[in-house]
Amino acid sequence: MRILLSFFLFLAPVVSAFPADLKTNLPETKALVKTDTTKITVRNFNLQKIGALKSQKNFIYDDVAPPSQSLWERFWSWLWDVIEGIFNDKVSGRAVKYGVLLILAAVVIFIAFKLIGADLNWFSKKPKSVPIPYTEGEENIHEINFSDEIERAVDQGNYRLAVRLFYLSSLKALTDKNLIHWQPEKTNHAYLLELKDEGKRHLFSELTRQFEYVWYGEFELSSARFTAIRTSFEQFNSRLS
Repeated sequence: MRILLSFFLFLAPVVSAFPADLKTNLPETKALVKTDTTKITVRNFNLQKIGALKSQKNFIYDDVAPPSQSLWERFWSWLWDVIEGIFNDKVSGRAVKYGVLLILAAVVIFIAFKLIGADLNWFSKKPKSVPIPYTEGEENIHEINFSDEIERAVDQGNYRLAVRLFYLSSLKALTDKNLIHWQPEKTNHAYLLELKDEGKRHLFSELTRQFEYVWYGEFELSSARFTAIRTSFEQFNSRLS
């Protein structure tokens, strides 16, 4: 400490020997100021747009707590969270998706059956047997009085049998016109192959499909549905007359 104090005392006379106006003798520098010629465009705020933005819910940042949910709303929120979690799971989600698709398919089939007037009691009981006034395997279309038999079946509400009789009457009409060769053991598909006329084959194919659906499917028909099928057969038979 003494050494530092001695050093400053030694320098004091030296500093005081410098002239006082040393700084004033330094050369002066002049600042160069340039004029700013940049063109300025004044822009104004769109007050109408700002007002529209303020009215939007996403731009309202009030510290207001969300409204409390009722017990019913909380239940549905929880249920949807559970469903979403199940669907997002790779294993259970896939099983649920296929299950939903099967249920939807069953609903669509059920509605289709109801629209065509089919009797769905076969879900709960055995289909009713249809009495036939002759042996099916030995029936001869040339020995059946179709007009009387059809009306008898309709009067009894036996629409399935009436559809079968209509189909046999169409086979007889085609045979009488030499368009097919009827044999008891032949299949319906074989008769379709024998028809050379494309238009008649298309119409008879539709009648065959309706007959097989009603007869072999063992579905009971409504009166309205039977009327539509009856009209189709009568129109086809009248074209062969």
